[in-house]
Amino acid sequence: MKNKFYITTAIDYVNAKPHVGHAVEKIQADVLARWHRDVLKDETYFLTGSDDNSLKNVQSARKAGKSTEEFIAENAKSFQALKEMLNLSYDQFIRTAKKEHFDGAQKLWSNFKKEDIYKKNYRGLYCVGCEEFKMEKDLIDGKKCPDHLTECEVVDEENYFFKLSNYQKQLEDLIESDKLKIVPEYRKNEVLSFIGQGLEDFSISRSVKRAENWGVPVPGDNDQIMYVWVDALSNYITALDYLNEGELYKKFWLENENRVHVIGKGILRFHAIYWPAMLLSADVPVPTRILSHEYLTINGQKISKTLGNIINPEEVVEKFGVDGARYVLLTSLPSSRDGDITWERMTEKYNADLANGLGNLISRTVKLSSNSKFQIPNAKQITKHSDQISKFLDEFQIDRALEYIWIFVREANKYIEDNKPWELAKVDESKFKEVMEKLFSDLYLISQLLMPFLPETAEKIKTALKTKKTEPLFQRIK
Repeated sequence: MKNKFYITTAIDYVNAKPHVGHAVEKIQADVLARWHRDVLKDETYFLTGSDDNSLKNVQSARKAGKSTEEFIAENAKSFQALKEMLNLSYDQFIRTAKKEHFDGAQKLWSNFKKEDIYKKNYRGLYCVGCEEFKMEKDLIDGKKCPDHLTECEVVDEENYFFKLSNYQKQLEDLIESDKLKIVPEYRKNEVLSFIGQGLEDFSISRSVKRAENWGVPVPGDNDQIMYVWVDALSNYITALDYLNEGELYKKFWLENENRVHVIGKGILRFHAIYWPAMLLSADVPVPTRILSHEYLTINGQKISKTLGNIINPEEVVEKFGVDGARYVLLTSLPSSRDGDITWERMTEKYNADLANGLGNLISRTVKLSSNSKFQIPNAKQITKHSDQISKFLDEFQIDRALEYIWIFVREANKYIEDNKPWELAKVDESKFKEVMEKLFSDLYLISQLLMPFLPETAEKIKTALKTKKTEPLFQRIK
């Protein structure tokens, strides 16, 4: 019986085209999906998608002079294009504008316990960019969102609220016990600290007028639209056919102990507190693991469509190739802090690790072996190495997993320098054969471990070892 693994990314607002911050999260999730599917042989389902129902989508469409439907469909296509552009292996791209999602989200709302929902007037400061009410103390000069540097709107209206306070103890227990495991550990502590301060009830709807009649209607109330977080978060189960309790929902949510969300630190609270509380209210199992990544930044500032400080993924692919782009983006984002990204740093990393490192290693090894007659030895056991990679990936330390693999790349290059096989070929055929067999064995190991990270490169290495022919994989870039 195969283990099952369900992994999701955040669904992105489609108020503009994707930037590298969106791309890196998709690549991170893709690495984990490929590792579970192709290395661990788990039955894997990988979901991503677009958040079509956000108010900022409506406002951006108006600025662009387009209908909301046309505008979001156009931008959603740009996010879907990342699949081929970055060689992503996801199984489904959910569009939350679809009727199936509307019906599933309404079912979830209808299944909330009646005592958890109430209606009241509310006045607060609202950031459209974050789709979140803010406390004055958390704002710059009591007015501006620190992420988007825009003034928050004063909202005063009647909404439905969810009694988050009803789930304080249950959430605390789930997170402390790691039944709902939050990675990294310091983010877990951050969430527990937030819960410990006392949970306040939160708004789960907005008026049809303020929502501009866009989004999922609240069941039984034509004057209210579901607040984006109820609607958006429910995609993780509506995509699996929660509405009809279909086969995917049974297999990957009800009967699976690996329900994993990959998200940015800015939306951790919604995923670790609001989402599990809503699921508990609706008597649905909660996720088992939340992997929270840091931000890519430019000049120390979060990359943001609102701020306009963006790098487009297609530019990175154009410069470095698909696997080159995957590598420089993955290594630009450390597991424990924000990663500041520049073209200079990406180019330096690409040249050092890929062109001079891995690419040079493959090229030299294959060239040295091209006229030889020896048999390629059986690949060395990779179990202990794959176990180590699994440990890194379980702790969402993709950067450390790649560092581990590059130890083998550097050691193999050093082995060539130390043993000078081009000289051995002339004077000691037996020793030459021994050296080359070790290099082939090392390269095969590297290709196996690299497969989830740089899938095209991994296949090219295996082909080169079989045919003893190769084109330069990574050309040096100036």
